[in-house]
Amino acid sequence: MRILLARRSAVLFAFASLGLATPALAQDKTVKIGVLNDMSSLYADIGGPNSVAAVKMAVEDSGLPAKGWKIDVLSSDHQNKPDIGVNISRQWIDVDKVDAVVDTPTSSVALAVSNLVKEKNAILINSGGASTDITGKACTPNTLSVTYDTYMLANGTGKALTKAGGDSWFFLTADYAFGHALERDTAATVTASGGKVLGGVKHPLNTADFSSFLLQAQASKAKVIGLANAGGDTTNAIKQAAEFGIVQGGQKLAALLLFITDVHALGLRTAQGLTFTESFYWDLNDSTREWSKRFQKVSPKGMMPSMTVAGLYAGVLHYLKTLEAMGGNPHDGIKVVAKMKELPADDPLFGKGIIRVDGRRLVPGYLFEVKKPGESKYPWDYYKLIATIPAEEAARPLSESECPLVKK
Repeated sequence: MRILLARRSAVLFAFASLGLATPALAQDKTVKIGVLNDMSSLYADIGGPNSVAAVKMAVEDSGLPAKGWKIDVLSSDHQNKPDIGVNISRQWIDVDKVDAVVDTPTSSVALAVSNLVKEKNAILINSGGASTDITGKACTPNTLSVTYDTYMLANGTGKALTKAGGDSWFFLTADYAFGHALERDTAATVTASGGKVLGGVKHPLNTADFSSFLLQAQASKAKVIGLANAGGDTTNAIKQAAEFGIVQGGQKLAALLLFITDVHALGLRTAQGLTFTESFYWDLNDSTREWSKRFQKVSPKGMMPSMTVAGLYAGVLHYLKTLEAMGGNPHDGIKVVAKMKELPADDPLFGKGIIRVDGRRLVPGYLFEVKKPGESKYPWDYYKLIATIPAEEAARPLSESECPLVKK
């Protein structure tokens, strides 16, 4: 009996050595995705429940569930706090066995979670966090940034307005990683374009009263007041700037990060004439229109998708296509991300594109202007396209990158 058991063990060991005894590991078709974002505060309409809807669309559109894959989508509110975001992600990865954390608006949260997924060898597909540091000096082999960053915003809006005569700037900046990065990158672009920065003031995240900050901006006499903030902070600043008569007084507001949900909340009468940069607009072409109308039907508030929601859909779709190409989920973050960089991305929203060694997906940027009320012909018809920034110009050149993954 002992001899028989020994022979059977030897045979099993031999098959295991050949990789034949563990087909379940090689063909594991289970995936867990955790959508981490602001579900209840100033960035909730930018992503929030809409991001969850977009991820579920990506799962369905991948076709994997119909092929026998089991894909679970979890979601949670990081409350725009890095410690809460890290604690949620740690619980997901350690206990719930989440493979990929996705979305992460609020750059301070994205940067903190990026460090955690590197430690745990999981994956971060960042769509909401804008800081260039995510794929710059803080890059990791486990993190991708798939939609936009502060370099794109600065290179679009900052350069265009400076060259159009707005050669003196004053910044109203959200006082955390994203705002700091956006002001830094825009100031560099303004200076390189022949302009000058006259000053700036930082405000707390989720500020209700911008009066003192706007008075300082008004007193600076700068031609352009750059709003280096987002979501509810941007809309509050724009509304209150209108009350102060800042634009009527000859100064121009630059919404350095503006989303379609912000324009919808402001209304065209208030938002008209704002110039800004995005990488996606629902009404760009037939493909974006078709997908966006599908999305609107599943959006909890019947909204059109923001740029970050669209980028998240595309990023998760590429992730799932990559797992299918690998024949299963190896539950190895570095290995999967490396394969995502190797395979070209292709989706109906951004088209074909590559993901660079630093984790940045290359997508074009678009300089838009908000339409006047009389120019809008149908619901959500809000943008006029002013210029297109090629994908290679919309991202910081690798030759200037501080990412340690970039060989120079």
